[in-house]
Amino acid sequence: MPSATREIRRPIRSISNTRKVTKAMELVASAKMRRAMQAMLASRPYASRAWDLLRNLALRTDPQAHSLLRRGGGQRLGLVLISSNRGLVGGFNAQLITAVVEYLKRRSAEAAVVLFGKKGRTIVTKYGYPAVADFAKLDVITNLEEVRPLAKMVIADFQSGKFDRIVLAYTDFVSTLIQKPNIRELLPLEESHDLGTVRGSPSNTVPRDFEYIFEPDPDVVLEALLPRLVEMQLYQAVLESNASEHASRMVAMRNASDAALDLIDNLTLSYNQARQAGITQDLAEISASRTALEA
Repeated sequence: MPSATREIRRPIRSISNTRKVTKAMELVASAKMRRAMQAMLASRPYASRAWDLLRNLALRTDPQAHSLLRRGGGQRLGLVLISSNRGLVGGFNAQLITAVVEYLKRRSAEAAVVLFGKKGRTIVTKYGYPAVADFAKLDVITNLEEVRPLAKMVIADFQSGKFDRIVLAYTDFVSTLIQKPNIRELLPLEESHDLGTVRGSPSNTVPRDFEYIFEPDPDVVLEALLPRLVEMQLYQAVLESNASEHASRMVAMRNASDAALDLIDNLTLSYNQARQAGITQDLAEISASRTALEA
């Protein structure tokens, strides 16, 4: 019987140590999520208005005025996939990649992927879609400069004709418990029912009838304005994805800690039962021995 209790104590210690790790990871993820949420919420109003401006410009400007407004006739699709660098995030990456694969199958276009986050490589290794670039991604991004290289490459590839369309795939932050994969067209800039919005944006309404006066002329203004607005949409998508990632990891680690506690409770009950059975057996043997001696 002592050997039985030892066999139970061993996994109790192991699971207790694991729970300490998951609890620490939960706290770290919670701190990172708060930072990511602050950056995300601070930029949402600007990103929302920027997207409204993009849609209005696309509707009311000659498509030939700037290369980012022109729609190519081909089917070459570039997809920017924003994922996490590390695992232990529940279904965060799996749900996003599944949504992307289904989207690409429906479109049946010639597609290539731009990766932003290591876990997105699954779409290359498992599903065979070619990757044209793989950008390093920080765990917490709070500066537009950190995504500018990605934006510059995407814009340059579209302007050069390498891609006829650019699509953005990321996870939209709804709440701490809810994160949804989101896929929307980024380039060319035009009015389309497929275009998504930054959550909380009033962009689903019909654009108001603004009259734009370009000074000094449309070419100069659009050359400076449109790339910055595209960068802002990429930046907001990264912020949404980061907040979603850390929220998903925090919830996953909390669930793991709760599951470990349940296992510890069950094993402790088994340990107490085994220990009580051992004590009862010892008492029975003592009583039997005393009875034999008295006889």
